[in-house]
Amino acid sequence: MISLINGTVRFLAIDRAVVEVGGVGLAISITPATSASLNIGAPAQFFTSLVVREDSLTLYGFLDDDVKALFELVQTVSGIGPKVALSLVAALSPGQLGIAIAQENIAAIEKVPGIGRKGAQRLILELKGKLSDFGTSHKIAHHQPAWREQLASALISLGFSAKESDNAITTVVSQIAEEGSDANTTDLSDLLKRALQKGGR
Repeated sequence: MISLINGTVRFLAIDRAVVEVGGVGLAISITPATSASLNIGAPAQFFTSLVVREDSLTLYGFLDDDVKALFELVQTVSGIGPKVALSLVAALSPGQLGIAIAQENIAAIEKVPGIGRKGAQRLILELKGKLSDFGTSHKIAHHQPAWREQLASALISLGFSAKESDNAITTVVSQIAEEGSDANTTDLSDLLKRALQKGGR
């Protein structure tokens, strides 16, 4: 099982990256948010999950080990395969999904492409109690600082989808880090302004 990869990004698309490891290029399926935070020619580390099928071997890569663990966990739910699981972790952080399942918030989950209402109900039914590690306040604080929740809410109220808002915020955080600053200490109004520019609205 390939569970961790360190290499150089040689190709990048919104849903795929090719990472060179020891002279070999490995194709990795990724989320749009992961793609937005990578650069061609730059080193990257991925926590990976190898999905084996009769006719294919597909490597899925994540920048956070918790997201990889969630990706693997949601596939234990009947009817959810790796593609839907990837859509799910792209749309909701482990903390957000943990809260949605704990509160039985079907509406928050059924918005994910490929899930639908029945899939959301099945997800809640089969994963309730299994996501306690993701749903604790410690984990949520780690994954979703208060300012990020507020910023996501503001963007969604302005017409962004959950996925679009998350992508815009991730891009802004990367940009601020490149400037040598910290998003945690940046004024919320400045973050919102930047996120709106990144979202093209």
